[in-house]
Amino acid sequence: MILCFHAEAQDIWVDRGSHISFFSAAPLEDIAAATEHASSALHTKTNEIAFKVPIKSFVFNKRLMQEHFNENYLESDKFPYATFGGKITEPIDWSSDGSYPVTVMGFLEIHGVKKPYAVKTTVEIKGTTVTAHAKFDVKLADHDIKIPRVVIKNIAEVVAVDVSSTYQKQ
Repeated sequence: MILCFHAEAQDIWVDRGSHISFFSAAPLEDIAAATEHASSALHTKTNEIAFKVPIKSFVFNKRLMQEHFNENYLESDKFPYATFGGKITEPIDWSSDGSYPVTVMGFLEIHGVKKPYAVKTTVEIKGTTVTAHAKFDVKLADHDIKIPRVVIKNIAEVVAVDVSSTYQKQ
């Protein structure tokens, strides 16, 4: 996993099928894709959280769009993963059921470029399950993702990302 957690196993929660989707409204055609193949780990003693996403696992409605995404924009052969590693900044009582609005401060790496992000997240604890949900925007230029001039007016410069994870104790 992205972070090596040095702690007892009961403090580690894992989701090997996190759902990540993105959407970008564009004049010519909206762009949307999703994956269920992201891995995430949560360390409840230190409030650290990490994600690793195989870029090629994103599925688009149109095959050609998926091909262009992997070959021209994200260059997934050269940069096969997007990663995020961060820490929940507010205290959470991991032993009490409830919904906790928090901020996760960390670094998102896409296309080989790592940038700091502060992401508003909702963590929900219900019995033996912990879920996390976040929505945030990513500027393509911040991660050196170039849009060819031919289509620059047809592709949004900001992508809305939606992340949902359901963690199980390890």
